[in-house]
Amino acid sequence: DETPPVLKTFIIGLENLLSLKVKIIRCDNRTEFKNVDLNQFCGLKDIKREFSVPRTPQQNGIAKRKNRTLIEAARTLLADSLLLILFWAEVVNTASYVQNRVLVIKPHNKTPYELLHGRLPRYSKFEEYNNNNSNEVNDFSAVGPSNAAMPNLEDLSHDVDDVGAEADINNLES
Repeated sequence: DETPPVLKTFIIGLENLLSLKVKIIRCDNRTEFKNVDLNQFCGLKDIKREFSVPRTPQQNGIAKRKNRTLIEAARTLLADSLLLILFWAEVVNTASYVQNRVLVIKPHNKTPYELLHGRLPRYSKFEEYNNNNSNEVNDFSAVGPSNAAMPNLEDLSHDVDDVGAEADINNLES
């Protein structure tokens, strides 16, 4: 299992970066957090572990929502940039980088980066993801197609058979 070495490296790195001590780890009741290796490490570092109640996914809601938000952001970046799926890991890293510097945590009114480092992130490092300025083929105009060879597209947002079918909000029975 890769959890113990990754978690130990993360904790040691965090303690060295911030010159602070990790006091508590909160995790679910899965076996990757309950093993001899982590028991010894937490005992040596005097780290208390708090486990959620078994079979209560509600207690893991915040982490699951955060992960879902991260994955959705990565999917959007990947689709928008037209990159191949083999760049998935790099896109997830980019999405995480952006979210840690942009999303504000409500009770503190700060980004995760500000909470960790005590200062604002440098937004000058942000660039448009996969910015390809050499695209001269797919010009788009909101007024209409710029290429005469483009086909006329049928407007599917309005169906003449449905005229008059819109609901009158004042005429509905409750």
